[in-house]
Amino acid sequence: MDEPNKQINRAMNGVRQPPFFYGYIIVMAGFIILVSMYGTLYSFGVFLKPMLGELRWTRAMTSGAYSLCFLLSGVVAIAAGRLNDKFGPKAVLSCAGFLLGMGYFLMAKITTPWELYLYYGVIVGVGMGGGIAPSLSTVAKWFVKKRGLMTGITIAGTAAGTLVTPLIANWLISTYNWRTSFTLIGIAVFILIGGLAQLLIPNPGRKGLSPYGSEAVMADTSNLDVAGLSLREAVRTAQLWILFVIYVFVGFFVQVIIAHVVIHATGLGISAISAASVLSVAGVGSLVGRIMGGGVSDRFGNKPAMIAALILTVAGFIWLLVARELWMLYIFAMIFGIAYGEILCMMSLLPAEVFGLRSQGVILGIILFASTIGGSIGPIVAGRIFDITGSYQIAFMICVVAAIAGLILAIFIRPVYHPANVK
Repeated sequence: MDEPNKQINRAMNGVRQPPFFYGYIIVMAGFIILVSMYGTLYSFGVFLKPMLGELRWTRAMTSGAYSLCFLLSGVVAIAAGRLNDKFGPKAVLSCAGFLLGMGYFLMAKITTPWELYLYYGVIVGVGMGGGIAPSLSTVAKWFVKKRGLMTGITIAGTAAGTLVTPLIANWLISTYNWRTSFTLIGIAVFILIGGLAQLLIPNPGRKGLSPYGSEAVMADTSNLDVAGLSLREAVRTAQLWILFVIYVFVGFFVQVIIAHVVIHATGLGISAISAASVLSVAGVGSLVGRIMGGGVSDRFGNKPAMIAALILTVAGFIWLLVARELWMLYIFAMIFGIAYGEILCMMSLLPAEVFGLRSQGVILGIILFASTIGGSIGPIVAGRIFDITGSYQIAFMICVVAAIAGLILAIFIRPVYHPANVK
């Protein structure tokens, strides 16, 4: 019997497969964790008006805490990924849940700007940095087959949270007040994330299981944590930096849309309520794209899925350049949302394919950091262009260029780790 068949038999006979696969619990726990984390983060705008009404601060100064939180979360994601690779997702997510809970709880007490920047910008920002990398890297280790779909379902939690949690926050504020609402959210986040984190086991081998679908491709799942390139090895490859630059571009054009598409729509004469609904349509599209994108990657491969998503992004921005009616903006929002959702899935799936799983957490953290670099620059550039020209057309043209540049770079993505060659 040849060696590949021997490996398959060892995998199939040596590892038990229960009727219900525990990996599905990992996926659902990760989904709910990301709903909690990103839903509360993106509810900041709901709190903004009542906070300003009581505290009498400027909108720019108050919003600056959100920008600090966003940027710091990307910086911390690198360290969180490294800690996840070393200590596992339970420890990292438990700490993240504690910091988020404490940050929101303290937000109920703020009276000065420095407290806002410390509690929200720093404490919540650090807590947010510990969310995506541990959740997605753990899912990647539990699935070989269906890895794309399961990753898509997990990352869909960020979109689902964006759709649901602001409504809950608005109800809490209208029922109680913004301070009490922050207190309740802080307690809920601490309990929910801390509790669900205990369900995330970093390696199926620790439960005497193998990753879903691994029997056809892997001989030994007990050593899954060390299968792949180390961080030092990955940093020395061009592939890591190709992915890094791609996600700088992605962060740029995504945050331009999130920050400016509503006010752009009102500038076209569309009512404020209808303009806000454009962003909601993008959120629905993103939710669809994250789930659908995972399935597409399973069927056609991660690189083709990434290329298709970037082509869709380019087409969407070209459409946006000529969109002047609400229905046209809805079409853009759906195209953009689906493409972005798929690109976000690839943030985890491509590194797993290109580098293996050994340093999945920290590599994912580096790519998340790249997206926050672009994301922190994009809205400022777009706003400055509007201040000078009175239009967003040039900003949207730059987004087209950024998407095309990302598409060209994606063509050169290739795996540098080949598990079949490992003895």
